[in-house]
Amino acid sequence: MNYLAHLHLARHSPQAMLGAMLGDFVFGRAALADWPPPVRTEIVVHRRVDRYTDSHPVVEAARALFPDGLRRYAGIALDVYYDHCLARDWPRYCEVPLEAFSAAAYAALLQDPDALPERLRRIAPLMAAHDWLGSYRHRDSVDLAVTRIAGRLSRNGERLVACLPQLRLHEHAIAAGFDAFYPQLQAYVAQLRAEGMA
Repeated sequence: MNYLAHLHLARHSPQAMLGAMLGDFVFGRAALADWPPPVRTEIVVHRRVDRYTDSHPVVEAARALFPDGLRRYAGIALDVYYDHCLARDWPRYCEVPLEAFSAAAYAALLQDPDALPERLRRIAPLMAAHDWLGSYRHRDSVDLAVTRIAGRLSRNGERLVACLPQLRLHEHAIAAGFDAFYPQLQAYVAQLRAEGMA
């Protein structure tokens, strides 16, 4: 899952949305102590969502559609594409309009920029200025986001970009997989919360 899905799965308070974003920028158990409980909870949820997603049979089947040399990178492309699927069908999953939801997420991120890890502090204003979350409604944003991510990889960025034609080739099957998978992911997060684990 990429940014939009993590935010959607979080509790929709400013601290929870911040925690949902921090999951990709805060590492290790010790680092959790630096954040208040609502933020810390959503960082943990983010990590569990990533583990659940990576091991889910639907996601494994989607990765298997890519050639051997690209499967390691296909997961990144799928994460971004799943955000597109979520944004495209947003009213199906959320009563709050995407524009309002995105604005709340940007406000949560920009509330105290100095508290953010350096990499998130750099990208948060860009996310808001260019409406990264809302832009996922448009299919071309997937290619743009994946290409941007590839440029930030320390090596083999070209392999991630090479996933894009394969994504187009299998798009119908991957989108159908998302439609089956995402409600299961929502149920998993709800169960975590019901059991007091999040």
